Amino acid sequence: MRDDLLVQLQEWHEEDEFQEIVDSIQAIPVEERDYELVNHLGRALNNLERYDEAVEQFLTVAEEGTGDPLWHYRIGLAYYYLEQYAHAQQAFERADELEPEDEDTLEFLEWIRSKVEGEPSKELLEESVDGSVSTDKSVSEVSTGPVRVSHLEPTGFWNDSAEAVDQYVLAPPTDGQIESMEEQLVFKLPASYINMMKLHNGGVPHYRYYPVSQAEAAKKVHVEIKGILGIGREKAHSLGGQSGSRYIIEQGGYPEIGVVVCECPSESEVVMLDYRESGNAGEPEVVHVDKNENYKITWLAPNFETFIQGLVNEENHPANLQGVL
Repeated sequence: MRDDLLVQLQEWHEEDEFQEIVDSIQAIPVEERDYELVNHLGRALNNLERYDEAVEQFLTVAEEGTGDPLWHYRIGLAYYYLEQYAHAQQAFERADELEPEDEDTLEFLEWIRSKVEGEPSKELLEESVDGSVSTDKSVSEVSTGPVRVSHLEPTGFWNDSAEAVDQYVLAPPTDGQIESMEEQLVFKLPASYINMMKLHNGGVPHYRYYPVSQAEAAKKVHVEIKGILGIGREKAHSLGGQSGSRYIIEQGGYPEIGVVVCECPSESEVVMLDYRESGNAGEPEVVHVDKNENYKITWLAPNFETFIQGLVNEENHPANLQGVL
């Protein structure tokens, strides 16, 4: 029975009937799906461009996939198209260690390095035209798409050092995980924040300084953040983690106005989503709260997107730009 199913799954795969594969495997109870079936499911989800769901499936068999180059290749591909380049590079490098000199693996590694550097290579542009690299070892053709530079996209924004990834970065959140987190926090998270986390779930940005307006400044001309909390519970530095929003508010005595979304270098300061004006289900403003200044609340931005787009890097932070503020 199982062998017949595997033959059928392979036939559907060769016929590009990827939804048939997904429907067939998802009809099987989760506890009855083995490593091979989960990999068929993840591969089909990749081919349907449902990369966040693919990552979720692959991670359920991560332990079994440790020594399998195909598992690393497939999850690396999903991370690549989610623009989670640090995770993608790690996966493809492991695939290359397990199966050295595989052409498709090396091609993706070249693409990732070109993305990180911010300029696609000549070879990358040529490959994107003829689509010679496979999404799953001689199966489907792919296109690299444009390199985007918005702060809401991963390219150039995140500092994916090993320490930053270890402390902050999680797999892209599923819709179920987002709903669960909102229930726990009792606040609806902004769409711009959710969309950003689906591309890169938490982390340490290169752009860590936010200018404070003259009207709000007082002693500060800028606010510095240390990291952005992602959606999840697995990492301590995530919204629901051991050192997450609820913990920071309760332990630090911060006002119950919303959600701590950014940590600051000083443990007495945080950046929060402020729901006082919008209500728990509305679009929150972004504020800075300073515990050492009697919990002074400083307004920063009307919404999360504006806050993120207003962040600057160390070279251009306001301490060096006071003459133009």
